[in-house]
Amino acid sequence: MTTKLSSILAPSRVVCGLDGVSKKRALQTIANHIAEDLPVLDAEELFRRLMARERLGSTGIGQGIAIPHCRLENCSGTLGAFFKLSDKLDFDAIDDAPVDCIFALLVPEEADDSHLQTLAAIARTFSNPDLIQRIRQCDDSETLYQTLISAD
Repeated sequence: MTTKLSSILAPSRVVCGLDGVSKKRALQTIANHIAEDLPVLDAEELFRRLMARERLGSTGIGQGIAIPHCRLENCSGTLGAFFKLSDKLDFDAIDDAPVDCIFALLVPEEADDSHLQTLAAIARTFSNPDLIQRIRQCDDSETLYQTLISAD
């Protein structure tokens, strides 16, 4: 199964220049941004679920990338959001490198394990050093969105 970023991302959920002073604050800001874009989702619940998943182990996959993810009520399908941070922050990543790119993945509460395949596909996408370099060169959200969907 290949997941196309264009099928789960929307331009309104791609942000270049997100301020995050800590992992917790970044996840809170991300939850708020997603809930503003999709009012059917509750920002507090999303934040709680993302934090609960982080407590199980960091979603920092290395090379400055994190993929926080969770199941969520009122989520009608697999959704993604991408945030390029203004400054790198400590995310307890597996390689101890600070994170500056965060891809949030949300799946419905009742989702089966196919979301694990989606998660693996996203991780593979972000293991491409050329793509990561192009992402880091983006300086506005529209260019960032176009760069992300060009990876499909």
